Amino acid sequence: MSPSLEKSRPTRTHWLITLYAGGGEFCDGYILSIIGVALPLITSDFDLGSTMSGLVGSATLIGMFVGGLVFGYVTDRVGRQKVYLFDIAAFIALSVAQYFAPDAWTLTLLRFAMGIAIGADFAIAGTIASEFAPRKSRGPLLVVMVTMWSVGAATAYVVGYLMLRSGMDDWRWMLASSAIPAALILLLRFGTPESPRWLMSQGRTDEARQVVRQMLGPDADLGDLEAETTTRTRYADIFQGVYLRRTIFVGTFWACQLLPIYAITTYEPTILTSLGLDHGDTAYLGSVALQIFYILGSLSGILFINKGRRPLLLWSFALSAVPLLVLSILADPGPAAVITLFAVFGLASFSSQCLQAIYPSELFPTGVRATANGFATGASRIGAAVGTWGAPVVLGHSTRLAMFLGALICGLGWLVSYRLAPETSGKSLAEASGDGSDVPPAGLSTVKELS
Repeated sequence: MSPSLEKSRPTRTHWLITLYAGGGEFCDGYILSIIGVALPLITSDFDLGSTMSGLVGSATLIGMFVGGLVFGYVTDRVGRQKVYLFDIAAFIALSVAQYFAPDAWTLTLLRFAMGIAIGADFAIAGTIASEFAPRKSRGPLLVVMVTMWSVGAATAYVVGYLMLRSGMDDWRWMLASSAIPAALILLLRFGTPESPRWLMSQGRTDEARQVVRQMLGPDADLGDLEAETTTRTRYADIFQGVYLRRTIFVGTFWACQLLPIYAITTYEPTILTSLGLDHGDTAYLGSVALQIFYILGSLSGILFINKGRRPLLLWSFALSAVPLLVLSILADPGPAAVITLFAVFGLASFSSQCLQAIYPSELFPTGVRATANGFATGASRIGAAVGTWGAPVVLGHSTRLAMFLGALICGLGWLVSYRLAPETSGKSLAEASGDGSDVPPAGLSTVKELS
C-alpha cells in the first residue's frame, strides 16, 4: 500500500513541523505569562490604578482578537508558510521595543501589537500542524504542540522569579526576554515546506506531490488530498450551513476555557497572595509550582484524545469547575489546600487545551481552515480579554467571588459543549470537515467513555 499523509506513520518531518509550530506556542505562552510576573512591577513603576493595570494585562488578548480575525483569512489566501515566519519575526521586534516603553499607554500599544502577531500564530500553528499530521497521530501530535504553550508559560514564571531573586527586578528586561526564544524559533522555522493540502486547494498539484514525496518517499499517494480539494476561500463560508453551528461551538468553548485560565495565570501571584501565600516570594514560588501541573494536565490529553474529543472536553469542563467552586466556598483555606485545588484545576482544564487546535482544524475544510482557526482565536479572546481586564476589579472586591465566577464559566462551557460538540476522533480531515459529520452523540453516555 502506498503511503499517504492520512495513513502514514509519523516521520521525522512530522515531528519537526509539530515542534516548530509548538515553538510558536511556547513563545505565545511565555509572552502572555511573563506579564503576570512583571505587572506588579509595572503597576508600581507607573503608579497605575486597577483599570489601567487591567488594560495593560489584557492588551495582548485584545490584539489577538484582531490578529486572529485578519491573519487566519490571510493565511488561507496567501499560504501557511509566509505568515508562519512573519509572526515570529514580529515577536522579536516587539519584545525588544517593550524595553524602551516610556509610559503605560505606549506599553499597552506594544502589547496590543504583540497580540496581533500571537493571534496570527494561533491561526497558523494548529492549521499547518494538522494538515501534515496522519489521521491516527493527529491528536497526539497536536497535544504535544499545544503543551508547548504551558512549557512557555512555566518558563516565563521561572525566568521572572529568578530575575526577582537576582535583583534584576526590572519589568523591562522581563518583557524583552521573549525575544530570545522567538529568535531561535524563527531560525528553526526557515525551510518548513508549504502545506500540501493548501497547495492542492490552489491547483498546485505538482508542488503538493513534491512535498509529500519528500516526506514519504517516491511512491506516496495523493488520493486523500484530492478528496478535500477546494479553491474557494470566503470568510462568509464559516457562517453558513453546518459550519455556522461549528463556528459558534468552537468560539464559545474556547472562550469558556480561556477566560478563567488567563484571568488566573495573569494574576496568579496576586491571587495566591490574597489566599494566604503572602510570605516573601511564596506567591511566585506557588505560581512556578502550579505551572508543572498545567504542563502535566496538557500532556495528559495524549491518554484520552483518541478515545473521544467530545468526552474529553465534557470531563475537562466538569472537573475544572469543582476546585474553583470549593475555593469560592472556603472562608480561610490553608496554603496547602490552595495549591492543591489550583493544581486540580490545572490538571483538569489543561487536559483539553489540545482541542483548541484540533477542533477548528478538523471541523473546517482546507479553503477556510485557517480562517476558522483565526476567527475562533479572535472570538475566544473577547471573553479572555474581558476576564483579564475585569479580574483586578473583581479580585479587589472579593477573591471568593472571582473563583465563583470562574466556576460558572466552566459550567457554561460544559453546557455548550454538551449541546454542540461533535465527535471527530478517527476521521480523516476530509471526513471530519464534510457537511455530514456534525452530529454530536446524544445523552450522557458519551461522557462515560473516559471513565
